[in-house]
Amino acid sequence: MNKLIATLIGAMLATAAVAQTPAQTTTTTTADNAVVKAEAKAEKSVAKAESKEMKADADADNKVAKAQAKHDKTTAKAHKKLVKKAADANEKVAKADPEDKAKAMAKAEDKMADANQSAQKTAINADKKLIKTSVDAAADKAKAATKTEEAKAEAAADVHKAAAKN
Repeated sequence: MNKLIATLIGAMLATAAVAQTPAQTTTTTTADNAVVKAEAKAEKSVAKAESKEMKADADADNKVAKAQAKHDKTTAKAHKKLVKKAADANEKVAKADPEDKAKAMAKAEDKMADANQSAQKTAINADKKLIKTSVDAAADKAKAATKTEEAKAEAAADVHKAAAKN
C-alpha cells in the first residue's frame, strides 16, 4: 500500500510540474497578443490615412474639373465677345459711304485690335487661374500621399516596438 501511495504522490507532483509549464507560455501569448493588437491598430490607421488620401485626391480632381469648366466658359465668352465686336465693326464698314470707307476701315481695325487684345488678356488670366488650381491640386495630392506614407511608417514602427517587447 505504501508503494501505491508513493506512486500517487509521485504522479501528482509530476502533474503539478507539467501544469506549471503552460504558465510560462502564456506570457509569450500575451506578447503575441500585443503584436496582434499593434498590427490591427496599424492596419486601421493605414486604412484611415488611405481613405483621407483618396478623399483629398477626389477633392483636388473636383477643384481642377471646376476650374477647367470655368476656364472654358470664360474663354468661350471672351471669344463670343470678340466675334460680336468683329461683326459690328464689319457691319459699320459695310454701311459706310464710299468716301468714308477708309476711315471706317481704320476704326474697325482699331476696334478689332482692342477686342483681340481684350480676349487674349481674358484667356491668359483664365489660363493662369487654371494652372494655379492645377498646381495647388497636385500639391494637395502630394501632401496627402506623404501623410499616408507617414502613417504607414508609424504603423510599421509601432508593430516593431510591440514585437521587440517580447
